[in-house]
Amino acid sequence: MTEPKTNTELTHPELAAIEVDGTERSDVLMKGALAAGAVFGLGAIGPFVRKAMAANGSKGDIEILNYALTLEYLESAFYAEALKKAGLSGDLKQLVTTISTDEDAHVKALTQTIKDLGGKPVKAPRVEFPYSDTAGFTALAETIENVGVSAYNGAAPMISSKDVLEAAGSIVQVEARHAAAIALQNGNQPAPDAFDKPMTEAQVLKAVQPFLVS
Repeated sequence: MTEPKTNTELTHPELAAIEVDGTERSDVLMKGALAAGAVFGLGAIGPFVRKAMAANGSKGDIEILNYALTLEYLESAFYAEALKKAGLSGDLKQLVTTISTDEDAHVKALTQTIKDLGGKPVKAPRVEFPYSDTAGFTALAETIENVGVSAYNGAAPMISSKDVLEAAGSIVQVEARHAAAIALQNGNQPAPDAFDKPMTEAQVLKAVQPFLVS
């Protein structure tokens, strides 16, 4: 007797590889992650996030959104630079192109939401990234993506609006897929632990401080 298909398999069969257990080959998971980024990229996630976040946000939520925006600025700049300077090719270039598009979408969604809530979006920080080759880039990408996921999970309990929380959750799901895809690229486990460890704002800022130019 065959198992019934999940909703994801029915609506987005290209995502099925991401949801299976560890018996799948890593290259299948990588292609699944690429498909996930395409499905949940700019065209799909942006309007949903802006609408949901703007529905019922508080002043505290605006501060958290600006915190998230700072991290998304950093990630957006990181991948944009890599596409120009890191000498990427093949599946890795395709992956980074997809991630870069997603990060740009997150920046746009967060920026517009903050404005819709009556807040002022923070300015993009000046950044620089210490890598000199493709291996250095992918190692740094894994660190940055893992910090991003832990940052969202750490901020989630402080969000007062259910709508904002749900929309932020839609972003962190995509960030987690990014982290898994990059980990596979580096030959590491896509999900080394059963539970992610959330990071406080202070811990996150300390982790990204080496990339910020004063």
